[in-house]
This record gives sequence, structure tokens and C-alpha cells, in this order.
Amino acid sequence: MTTNPSWDPAQYLRHADHRARPFADLLARVPALPGDPPRIADLGCGPGNVTAGLADRWPTARITGYDNSPQMLADAAAHAGAHLDFAYADLTTWTPGETTYDLIVSNAALHWVPGHLDAFPAWLDGLAPGGVFAFQVPHNIDAPLHALMRELGNTPRWKNRLGEVLRRQDSVHAPAVYLDRLARLGCTPDVWTTTYFHVLTGQDPVLDWVKGTGLRPVLDALADDPEARDAFVTAYRDLLREAYPSAEHGTVLPFRRLFAVARKGA
Repeated sequence: MTTNPSWDPAQYLRHADHRARPFADLLARVPALPGDPPRIADLGCGPGNVTAGLADRWPTARITGYDNSPQMLADAAAHAGAHLDFAYADLTTWTPGETTYDLIVSNAALHWVPGHLDAFPAWLDGLAPGGVFAFQVPHNIDAPLHALMRELGNTPRWKNRLGEVLRRQDSVHAPAVYLDRLARLGCTPDVWTTTYFHVLTGQDPVLDWVKGTGLRPVLDALADDPEARDAFVTAYRDLLREAYPSAEHGTVLPFRRLFAVARKGA
């Protein structure tokens, strides 16, 4: 993954309901799988809470969740069961190997994988005929949430330390790019975007949200200098307060996501 950030499962799960909803919406569009029981891989499974949802949808399936974060895998182990396990894998190099899957799914992970389009052929080769590749990723790199972080990180004080760790604007492609690539690889693709309007509560909830995901590389880069880390976070917090003002009902975070469900040819 681009920066291989450290992950804090507890921080990530503070907004678990909001983060899980896109995965449920993705699975709702997944058609019947060819295998009985099906074999499923979850790429970038994180703390395993949404991977467990796969077992609810396909109770007889053999499911493996893959992630490269020891912290996330330690939490995910609590969800393991007779048909559900978790294993270390770096998605920049992972391939299905000798295993044939009926579903390869990924929830909010591929934007951390540089060149992930180039991995699609090998992943699709690992699908059974009629199998499905499904994923969702944030599609909001130009939103204030990220734009303000990049702008601050590229100011003179921070550029030398943070310029290489911030998410690039090409970390996620346009929907048409994914549709074209999947179609050219012999799939029937269904690609769409959705903007969620998350109503967050608590003090500085947008900052709290991003501490669990996009801010992780910055926190890692400044981990050896707590004073600098706190100065960056404070300046970023102030920018977020202006961009996402609080109201009586909470703070609204518009969040656009990109979805793709591709069925492999029989």
C-alpha cells in the first residue's frame, strides 16, 4: 500500500456504522454466486467487522479476510469461525494462487494500493466462471477533507516532511476508467457512485473520522515529533471546523464513494 500506515482499530471503529453502510450497499448488488458453497476473499478486511457480514449473507461460504495490518488482523481474529478466517497479505503483491474464488470483494482498501488496476487481470483469473469481483472506494479526493490536508501539508513548514505521504489525486480513477477496464477483461460491469451525507456528533467529529483513515500517514510521519504532530493536527482541525460547520443536529460530512460489481464471463 502506498504508505503502509499504522492502523488503530479502535479509532477506525468509532464510526463503524457509517463506514459499514457502503459495504452493505455493495453486497446488495452482488448477484448469485456460482459456487455451492462459495469461496470468498475479502481484500483489505480491516478489523473484520464487515467481513463477518459476508458470513451472514452466505452462511455456508468459506471466507478469508486479507490485510497487511497486524493491528487490524489482531482485532479481526475475534470474528473468526469455522468458515471464516483471516490472513496477512499485501494487496500490492497478492494473487489468488491456486485457489479459485466465487467472490473477491474489497471494501475501502484499493485507494491505498498503487497501480491496483494492473492487479485486476490476476485477480479475475482467480475467479470461477460466473464469479464476481466487487469493490467500493472513497471517490472524494477533491473534497475539503482531503484538499485541506494536502494544502496544509504542502506549505513550507510541512512540505519536506509530508509531501510524499499524502494521498495522491490519482489514487482512485474515474468511474468510466473502471468500467472500461473491467469490460475489456471480459466482465459485465456495473459501476456507480453515491454520496452519503453522514451526520456526525461530538467534538470535531470530522477530524475524529479522518484520524481513523486518511490522516494516518501524517500521524505516522510525525510520530517522532509530538509537538509538530499536535501543531499540524490543530491547524488542520481549525480548517475542518470552517469547512464543516457544526449545527444543532450535528456536523454533516458529505462523502462520495465509487462502487463496482463485475461478473466474470461463464
